Amino acid sequence: MDKELSADIVAKRKHKNIFIILTCGAVVVLGVLLLRSYLKSTVTKAEIITATVETGNIENTINASGEVLPEFEEILTSPINASIKSALMDAGNKVNSGQSILTLDKSVSQAEFEKLRFQLESKQNEISKSKLDLNKSFFDIKSNNDIKQLHISNLTDAVENAKRLFKAGGGTREGIEQAELNLKVAQLEKKQLENEIKSKQQTMQIEIKEAEIAADIQRNDLKALQRKLNLANIVATRNGVITYVNKNIGANIKEGETLARIADLSSFKVAGSVADNAIDELHAGTPIIVRINDAQLRGHVTNVSPSVQNGIVSFDIQLDDRNNKLLRPNMKVDVYLVTATRTKIMRVANGAAFKGPSVQDIFVVHNNKAERRTVHIGLANFDYVELLDGVKPGDVVITSDMSAYKNSPELTIDN
Repeated sequence: MDKELSADIVAKRKHKNIFIILTCGAVVVLGVLLLRSYLKSTVTKAEIITATVETGNIENTINASGEVLPEFEEILTSPINASIKSALMDAGNKVNSGQSILTLDKSVSQAEFEKLRFQLESKQNEISKSKLDLNKSFFDIKSNNDIKQLHISNLTDAVENAKRLFKAGGGTREGIEQAELNLKVAQLEKKQLENEIKSKQQTMQIEIKEAEIAADIQRNDLKALQRKLNLANIVATRNGVITYVNKNIGANIKEGETLARIADLSSFKVAGSVADNAIDELHAGTPIIVRINDAQLRGHVTNVSPSVQNGIVSFDIQLDDRNNKLLRPNMKVDVYLVTATRTKIMRVANGAAFKGPSVQDIFVVHNNKAERRTVHIGLANFDYVELLDGVKPGDVVITSDMSAYKNSPELTIDN
């Protein structure tokens, strides 16, 4: 049977429960206060970078790289197999059109030229001799044909005489037949000779034509070699600056090997390259921004390489300001492909605070406080980020990295 508790014991237990509840409540309140104190952080002005939201234009860009090259560069190659005799210019020298850059030893090619010229003269003599021989043969055959014609005339007269003699009773039928047979044989021989003359004429024309073609080929080879020998005097064909010259005196040079380069440094272009995952955005006419230090030069893509090498696509850029004083040969530059443009939008200077997602939390500064806000990001480039909402023009935004305060709804800014 249960024993009823006394009133004192019940009161003590009640007081104990109330104490526990009050203690837990105090701990919770203290925790909330401590959490609020933790979340309400403080940051100094020296730790942050700010920018003002403004209205303007923005271009979405894709990062690429480029190299500045002379827009016009002439490559001088060796027209013959030769050796370098002397170098008259160094790389970096200015050169005028017609000025000699280096000389080649042309003795081997000169000997080949003399050999070809002798062969051509021999061929021409052979043609003349063939024409004389063929003309003589043709004249001999024609003379024989004329003799045959006279012989036929005599045989024709013999046939007529045999017939008259037969009518007069002084001849025989056999005599007439023999005279007619001799005439037919002579006529056939003349016809055969005429065919031989015709064949000989055709043969003459073919043989002479073949000889003339062979001579023309040798003549063209001789002219080509003469032109190469003239070009072997390596001279500048335009005003410019020498960017390369082969100064290996005595070195054997093969035909087509580069001897010098001359660049016109009054205008430049840019050879660009970008990862192949951007190939859909790359085509002739795509606007381009080239950044040199803090300066920006505008241009557009002129052509795109059809091949992809090691995941890289190459393309050429024509600059609007091709003779800008900042441009230098072989300078490495940052290139940005402009894929989209928007006008009259809210934008702010790009910074480490913007990580890439379309929805981000940023801090907007007012007086000495920084309030966290959620904004939607639009287009972005190296300079600016488009803010679609959450702010208004004139707001001051912290653009430095604020990931350490991602749980803080508000910051206090100390001087």
